[in-house]
Amino acid sequence: MADAATDDARLFPLMKDKLFTAVIGDVLDQMGLIRQFLPAGIAPLDPDTVLVGRAMPVLEADVFGSGSEASGPLTDKPFGMMLEALDDLRPGEIYIASGASARYALWGELMSTRAQQLGAAGAVLDGYVRDSRGIRRLGFPAFCRGVYAQDQGARGKVVDWRCGLEIGGIRVDPGDLIFADLEGVLIIPRAAEQEAVRRALEKVEAENVVAEAIAGGMSATDAYRTFGVM
Repeated sequence: MADAATDDARLFPLMKDKLFTAVIGDVLDQMGLIRQFLPAGIAPLDPDTVLVGRAMPVLEADVFGSGSEASGPLTDKPFGMMLEALDDLRPGEIYIASGASARYALWGELMSTRAQQLGAAGAVLDGYVRDSRGIRRLGFPAFCRGVYAQDQGARGKVVDWRCGLEIGGIRVDPGDLIFADLEGVLIIPRAAEQEAVRRALEKVEAENVVAEAIAGGMSATDAYRTFGVM
């Protein structure tokens, strides 16, 4: 585990510094992984945010009232197992939640404060966040479908975490590599991440050469014929 943490401590800053979603997405396409972008509506609160980390998937579910007939194990827990899931975050992990309808927020400032204290990398929500000004003041990276103040306490519960999820038909497993910026959120499966990152770094270098060639007067057609990159 220590070796993996050390590797990630080197990998994450390198990816933040050198890569962007478009180039990684292109490489994943070339590798046959053509459905790795989460839906386009999931975007950063702060447009300058670049997020890299390991997926810690969290499964949400809607609830409708709390009548006297309710007797399930989560009946008396307003947020279900949300607090337990939050407290289970590890350094470098990303809280990535899905399963709820668009009726309430899945993340807020206090959750950001706790996640930041635990060393989490950020949060990706297939839904809304609230307390957005507070989250931005903290500088905590959060990607979401928008902002909406309605609380989930009476409307939704976390029912599981560290489980596989699908978001927009994209599989997310615990420990998958997530890379996100203003142009999208990418899920990079563990089995493909080393090759994908290596090829993305090579592609960035090649694109820099192409940019210099075009700036020097080479046509786009000749540049693509010469370098195979555009």
